[in-house]
Amino acid sequence: MLRQLEITEKLGDSIPSDIMVTNEDGVEVELSTYFESGKPVLLNLIYFNCPSMCSLILNGVADAVDQLRWVPGEEYEIVTLSIDPDEDYMMAADQKRGYLSRMEREGIENGWHFLTTDQENVDRITDAVGMPFVWSDEAQEFLHGSAIMFVSPEMKLTRYLYGVSYRELDVRNALFDAAGGRVGSTMERIALYCFTYDADSRSYVPYAMNIMKVSGVVIVLGLGLFLGFFWLKERNKKSSEISFDD
Repeated sequence: MLRQLEITEKLGDSIPSDIMVTNEDGVEVELSTYFESGKPVLLNLIYFNCPSMCSLILNGVADAVDQLRWVPGEEYEIVTLSIDPDEDYMMAADQKRGYLSRMEREGIENGWHFLTTDQENVDRITDAVGMPFVWSDEAQEFLHGSAIMFVSPEMKLTRYLYGVSYRELDVRNALFDAAGGRVGSTMERIALYCFTYDADSRSYVPYAMNIMKVSGVVIVLGLGLFLGFFWLKERNKKSSEISFDD
């Protein structure tokens, strides 16, 4: 059973763009709809009636979203897709209302999408991301691993984060990577450039080489400003002396 539930990372692979899903308004659309904005996507596969792990995963996502300065719908999108074909859009809408009501962020209702789909498309997406779900008659629930995925605007898988709680730094870096470095302010991009993903710890850690590069640029700029200040001072001094002589 544990082998059946093992998540197989498929970094660099593409998610099929023609997977059909139903949104919380009952409208059937292609999954690619949520990538048309050109923003990175935080993807999580759960099911709404899950009695255990799924709510912990969603709580972890909600907590990370509350901590991020970036806002869903502006810098990135969130797609929460049920893997239970018996769940419908009304359940998705209830879940969305419940999570949005507990969150402290405004304007995210257009950036966090709760979706359902049929068995064929469940099989396609779980296979595409390498995350199996197995029904247990004994437990009367789906058994599955715990991970969230990050997907580029081109629908390529770029990162997996594991567990049921996610550090703000890890989520921000994963979104930054998925966007190809195109999100965040200039200062945020410089800061995130100094971190790299460590597969052993499954988190982002400081990257010495990039830190040295950034430090080198800062030192050169600082030295340039320092020398420029004294050059201008000396130039003004000489100009004053020439004017005085005249």
